[in-house]
Amino acid sequence: MSVDLAVDVGSLRLKNPVLTASGTFGYALEYDDFFDVSVLGGICTKGLSILPRAGNNPDRIAETSAGMLNAIGLANVGVEAFCTEKLPNLRARGVTVIANIFATTVPDFVALAERLDREEGVAAVELNVSCPNVDKGGIEFGVDPVAAGRVTAAVRKATKLPVWVKMSPEAGDLKGVGIACQEAGADALTAINTIRGLSIDVRTWRPRIFNKTGGLSGPAIKPIALRMVWELSRAVKIPVIGIGGIATAEDAIEMMLAGATAVQVGTASFVDPLASKKVLDGLGAYCAERNIAARDLIGRFIQT
Repeated sequence: MSVDLAVDVGSLRLKNPVLTASGTFGYALEYDDFFDVSVLGGICTKGLSILPRAGNNPDRIAETSAGMLNAIGLANVGVEAFCTEKLPNLRARGVTVIANIFATTVPDFVALAERLDREEGVAAVELNVSCPNVDKGGIEFGVDPVAAGRVTAAVRKATKLPVWVKMSPEAGDLKGVGIACQEAGADALTAINTIRGLSIDVRTWRPRIFNKTGGLSGPAIKPIALRMVWELSRAVKIPVIGIGGIATAEDAIEMMLAGATAVQVGTASFVDPLASKKVLDGLGAYCAERNIAARDLIGRFIQT
């Protein structure tokens, strides 16, 4: 039986709701030896900056009891190399590409969006607003509704591509930030980014990663992410894409029931390169068994 897994994220139709999360899947073709990544609903690239970045010193990753800490430092090839070296291969393969971008000033966010807007094969841009806004003393764009709305509005004017904004769980008023992004023209919100954590080696009394703190991801944050997706989806009228601890089809289904239109598989890909494909297959089997379309799951959480 044919199962309808297509979902609409604003004006962008995805063949299915399973994507990969930025920073956890490289530029996608690194996974070619494992499966055809074009079968996924989409891939979110490593965060792209104006210029290439080497990132932080090692150690940059530490395993935790229920996930991992990372302080990679947004290492990437830079937007120009991505457009000329990575994107052509993805385009030829029919991969739906969501370009994740980050910057410390609004003009740099705009420049990134304008550069990507000139390329075929980019389906949307995802704004990583968990970056220090140098114009406001280093405060993250994503923790302040005014700053988040400002960068969203500027990027919205600079590109015809759909604009997704990746929510920071560090925001004191996450719903306020989400509403500000919606009012500024965002087509969708992705939630959530990693949560800052710390791990100490008791043998050396030193932090396990060079940067001391890092972003916590994996199963440990799923209940938090699920709650935030549920709250956001009830507060805004634009789609919410769920991220955080998704490792199985059941995790993805839970996110969609809470209100997510689509999901992103992140840390699970480090454990199992086939994780996103298995989530997709499991979701398809679940929908076939119940004779429903994937979109029928969105927001169907029964609250008693």
